[in-house]
Amino acid sequence: MPTVSRPVPAVLAAALLLAACGSERASSGGDADGSPVRAGALCTSGYPRYGSPPSLEPSGPSARPPSGTPTALSLPSVTDTGENGVKITALYGWGPQSGCAGVAYSADFELTNQQTEAATYTLTFGFLSASGGPAENAERTVEAVGAGRTVKGSVVMGEQIGNVPKVTGVEVIKVRSVPVAEASSASGACPKSGTRLYADQGDAALGLRVVGLHLVNCGTGPIQLNGYPKLTIQDEDHHTVDGVRILQGTDQISTGIGGDGSPQPVALRPGEAAVAGLAWRNTTQAGEPVNAPYVRVWATPAADPVMVVPELDLGTTGKLGVGPWRKDETYREPASAPAAPMRPSPRFSP
Repeated sequence: MPTVSRPVPAVLAAALLLAACGSERASSGGDADGSPVRAGALCTSGYPRYGSPPSLEPSGPSARPPSGTPTALSLPSVTDTGENGVKITALYGWGPQSGCAGVAYSADFELTNQQTEAATYTLTFGFLSASGGPAENAERTVEAVGAGRTVKGSVVMGEQIGNVPKVTGVEVIKVRSVPVAEASSASGACPKSGTRLYADQGDAALGLRVVGLHLVNCGTGPIQLNGYPKLTIQDEDHHTVDGVRILQGTDQISTGIGGDGSPQPVALRPGEAAVAGLAWRNTTQAGEPVNAPYVRVWATPAADPVMVVPELDLGTTGKLGVGPWRKDETYREPASAPAAPMRPSPRFSP
């Protein structure tokens, strides 16, 4: 499976939030009332920021489409759901005539959970130009899809500044899934374990990769750590990867990145955090390179596992360094966000 070739720009991320009003959640058959998913729900004429008022021009072939109505585009092919469980079902173009500001193109998809347990998915789509090259990439998260269930959703490519290639196709670039019971969390409600465990975005330079594992005590009592996180590595199909040495300490990978030294006892009071580093190189020489997106992490031997997605590209090195837990003196518990003003929710049309 190919990897993402370019990051989602900030303007696209903003457009995803702005334009996807009414479509942030995929559903098993459409909206909560059972009506089917429709592209028109991405833009609702009732809100000026999402579209212009309905046209008062006479009806007929020359009349503008109503606000929030896109133009259906032909897909090169619509195939059955593949090995990754995702199928593109429709592609739409949103121009000035649609009355929906901020949206350039959108695509509908179906996702089938082919696993044996509920999972949360992160899907990366590539909108393609007429030449077949990338026009933009967009990402969509679909939460808590039950085993064997199929859900439907939409993904949006926002309007861009400058000359943007005309989009004539869309493809699924990457599919990542994490069991709901093992999902990592950087915010939100505190899990029953009383801890949040998650991986940061990491740093990469000259073939060296460094990713931090963060453990936050969000419970009501103290937590004691002493040693290294326990890890197992999984490939794209969630099979355990053998043949990779998991080293205690990161100094055998590189020095000066904070993961060397002997473990020391760490006591975390509620609201405090600890960090441990992962380090590897993507050097490729003789042999088969190892690319493994998933890592299952046990913070302590008695803890439940949490799955993170650091996208390990280990090359042919066969080594992953793990630093000991140490207190994160820079961590500050995020302040509670103010409640958003309530407004009516646009509904999907039947």
